[in-house]
Order: sequence, then structure tokens, then C-alpha cells
Amino acid sequence: MSIDVGSKAPDFTLMNQDRQPVTLSAQKGQPVVLAFFPAAFSSVCAKELCTFRDSLSKLNQAKAQVYGLSVDTFFTLKAFSDHEKLTFPLLSDFNKQVIRDYGVFNEDMIGLKGIAKRAVFVIDKDGVVRHREVLEDARNEPDYARVFEALARL
Repeated sequence: MSIDVGSKAPDFTLMNQDRQPVTLSAQKGQPVVLAFFPAAFSSVCAKELCTFRDSLSKLNQAKAQVYGLSVDTFFTLKAFSDHEKLTFPLLSDFNKQVIRDYGVFNEDMIGLKGIAKRAVFVIDKDGVVRHREVLEDARNEPDYARVFEALARL
């Protein structure tokens, strides 16, 4: 299943790195950026999430809440967040339901089965997807300029 621009974003509740539940629908009223990434502590994932961390002033202008999502445990996400000094929550989709709901389930990435594809969704304050980018090659980073353009249009 693929979630397209203009679709209602599938709701979810996931644990963040501090073992606190985060529910997407509770974020209504503000834009949300969902940054799906394959694995904590990998070089491209660290670069991507640090780019979002370093761009928070742009994201704050749009009053957007950023979440990083992977199938890593919240224990791993806590260590990764602390190591990279991330300033936004990381969510654990350990049971792999949200990556299926958003159509970013990666069957097999060089032997790693059932992880997230690298993908970014921008969701407006009403819970509608306004930008979607799903990368087939996890070595590539998302087009950050397009993410910020989508937020600017909200």
C-alpha cells in the first residue's frame, strides 16, 4: 500500500526514544515531517537526521514537528539520538506496522529484511499528506529543498 499526496496520513502510536507514546493524530493543528530511515548509526541515516537537526530554524518557521522513524528499538534510538545530539523525537516502529501502512517497507536491503526505506512525508495541520518522497536506494538522501518548499506552501 502506498500513501500518495492528498491522502489522509495513516494514524499511529509509537514509542519514542524515551519510551513515551507519540500519536500522530494528536499532532493535528501543526505540520509534521515524518523521516523514515533504515537504521540508526548508519552513515547516511546520521547525515540525514543531522541535516534535519541543523535545519530546525527553517522547520520552526513552519511550526513543523519532525519525527524520525525506524524499526530500531527505542533503546537503540535513545543511544543514537544522544550520540548525534538530535533535538526531535525518534520513533520505534519495531513491529513494522507503520512502514507497511506508509508503503515504505523494504523487503531486503543487502540482507537486512523488513526495514524502512528512506522516505519523507510532509503532513499538513489537517493530517493530509502534502509531500512524499520514497527513495529506492538508501544511499541517497531526500531532497531537503523540496521538503522545505512543501512546508512553505502550508
